[in-house]
Amino acid sequence: MKIAIISDRVYPFFKGGGEKRYWDLAKELIKKGHEIHFYTGQWPKMKKEMKIEGIHIHGVYKVKSFYVNGRKSIKESIIYSIKLIPVLLKADFDIIDCEQMPLFSMFSCRLVNIVKRKKLILTWYEAWGKKYWQDYLGRFKGLLGYLVERTVVKLPNKIISISEHTTRNLIKKLKVNPKNIVTIPNGIDIKKINSVKKSREKSDIIFAGRLLSHKNVNMLIKSVSIIKKSNKKYNSIKCIVIGDGPEKDNLINLTKELNLEKNIIFKGFIEKEQDVYSLIKSSKVFVLPSEREGFGIVVIEANACAIPVITIIHKGNASKDLIKEAKNGFLANKSEHDIADKIIKALQANKPMKNRANKSSMNASKSSMNMGKECKSMASQYDWSNIIEQFEGVYKG
Repeated sequence: MKIAIISDRVYPFFKGGGEKRYWDLAKELIKKGHEIHFYTGQWPKMKKEMKIEGIHIHGVYKVKSFYVNGRKSIKESIIYSIKLIPVLLKADFDIIDCEQMPLFSMFSCRLVNIVKRKKLILTWYEAWGKKYWQDYLGRFKGLLGYLVERTVVKLPNKIISISEHTTRNLIKKLKVNPKNIVTIPNGIDIKKINSVKKSREKSDIIFAGRLLSHKNVNMLIKSVSIIKKSNKKYNSIKCIVIGDGPEKDNLINLTKELNLEKNIIFKGFIEKEQDVYSLIKSSKVFVLPSEREGFGIVVIEANACAIPVITIIHKGNASKDLIKEAKNGFLANKSEHDIADKIIKALQANKPMKNRANKSSMNASKSSMNMGKECKSMASQYDWSNIIEQFEGVYKG
């Protein structure tokens, strides 16, 4: 099959969980003999037409200001959606897989779907609903956003939901018929992750992701300050933050205010995912304090690297469903104090054995080994080899 993937962001020019998911999916589909075309924004250093790792990439419009005041630009989303129509009408493909955001692009895909009579799939990450839209954009604009979202879910032939959490919200908040939804989780390449060696640079805590307000990295930084003040043995605690985004300057300023320049290390955007895995493997605990995750692929990746994950209990955070308490991680309330408590608990569980003659040290080491084993076992079920056929089943109908 020739599959057209519609998303205004594309890996490796834009690195996020959704982009990584689509990219890995594309590579797995190519292994199965399918031809993959991305119709996306033309990002800096990206040619209008190019091919990477066997994947065809088509730049529909030139990306200028993707974010405005920390939010995705509505203007650019509309430009992308309008310019998408003539490109898709000329293109040759068998099926369209359109990403949920920006919602406007789904109308373009539906028009092409009607004209060309090709199957239309919509991949959905997060179901927002009326309250979230109004909290996000205000009462009037939020209502419009909600009405657009309610309309969009009615357009495709089938919706692929990335988690049970998202599926429940699609049914509850957007009134989607369950028969029109297929739930397929994100996948990871276990073999690739296992091949990566630990970094020489060690850390106690690590975070990787876009530096956006809903990720609550500021709470992680405050929790490090609490831990440092709680006990002198944590005076040199080290936390690595990987990623870039509109909140970066605010987070750096917060780090300075709390005198944590020696404790919080900002790595910025890291080009190679192997380097990210390497740093994760050399850390003791991964912290994801995000209150909005459609799935939480980094949880699975961190577990595959044999380290536990701490995430928060929040109705918008699907990654909490991936955690089995004290087995592959810990759940914390949305509070820097509770996050700090859970980090200390994870660090103690991951404490290396210093004296083999000491029974308590041996028990601590055994507990650490068991947690690492549990993490890897949990992650293994999400290997692409266990998931790819589900996608083919939906595409083939």
